[in-house]
Amino acid sequence: MPLLETPFAELDLIRQPEQQNEPLQAFDAADEYLLNHLASEQLASSTRVLVLNDSFGALAISLLGKVEVSSSGDSFLGFLGLEKNLLRNGQAFDAIRPIPASEPLVGPFDRVLIRVPKTLALLEEQLIRLQGQLAPGAQVIAAAMVKHLPRAAGDLLERYVGPVQASLAVKKARLLIATPESKAPATSPYPTRYRLDEPAIELLNHANVFCREGLDIGTRAFLPHLPKNLGSARVADLGCGNGVLAIASALQNPDAHYTLVDESFMAVQSAAENWRAALADREVIVRAGDGLAGQAPQSLDVVLCNPPFHQQQVVGDFLAWRMFQQAREALVVGGALYIVGNRHLGYHSKLARLFRGVEQVAATPKFVILKARK
Repeated sequence: MPLLETPFAELDLIRQPEQQNEPLQAFDAADEYLLNHLASEQLASSTRVLVLNDSFGALAISLLGKVEVSSSGDSFLGFLGLEKNLLRNGQAFDAIRPIPASEPLVGPFDRVLIRVPKTLALLEEQLIRLQGQLAPGAQVIAAAMVKHLPRAAGDLLERYVGPVQASLAVKKARLLIATPESKAPATSPYPTRYRLDEPAIELLNHANVFCREGLDIGTRAFLPHLPKNLGSARVADLGCGNGVLAIASALQNPDAHYTLVDESFMAVQSAAENWRAALADREVIVRAGDGLAGQAPQSLDVVLCNPPFHQQQVVGDFLAWRMFQQAREALVVGGALYIVGNRHLGYHSKLARLFRGVEQVAATPKFVILKARK
């Protein structure tokens, strides 16, 4: 496995979701640093390597055929990127079977390569799950761009793995190399739980759920204005997180039918468990997915959405705009999309480009709740 200045030069890699004139690559200097560090070790082909949080499969595909590689992460879009990039590079789409972060890891692994995630709770949970899964002589190597590498990431590696050595910065990227040592078994602090007064429910939140310690202020503003009297409407909670919007809506609309979808496997796991706790055996569809990309056209009457404004460390409204487009495609004529958003994001004008009627349902000093009718 030779050292390469640009290890991805011979690969055709794309990000997910795809967009025209994509300004970003499917990899960065931290990925390059990880691969060149591994190459410098001249590992045997039987070396078992686990890759965690490989955004679009760039690391795993680069290692395919050189070592025994497994991949795990919490992003459905990341897994979709892995499948598409395998095919683009002449590999079978199932050449690497990705493991959702909601499922246990099965080792032993000789090397673990980690892209440090934005949510350090996810990193903590992943490190705890590595307990008992590391082979003798293993190393755990975490990487990030320096501007996205908090000191706490090294603290977590030291707490759950062992002594950490930080590399020099190369192309504004840095590695944290942890050497495993014997430690007492750690108990995961996840999932966390919090209670709501209205509706009176308890919500469970796995490690990578947005605002897992308490209800985010956007959702808090949205809850009193969820649509009522929906009858037997077909409702989707798009980007469902822990499922609170759908659950609150379902409690008010006992005959409506719900689909909950999120691109985070841990969010979907949380939403499914919360639905069962609040609504017992009431029928529901809860799935990880690329938004409503797999939803049949004109198959929904209502879409509820608290849209994201970032993908990992990349901030922008691309994902939200795409969700609005998906909602329009999935809604019946006369159906409605309800969203909450920060005032400064200007969602009203964006929705007006897709929907005939856009009205403000309510507002707070920071948020607006909008209804867009197809």
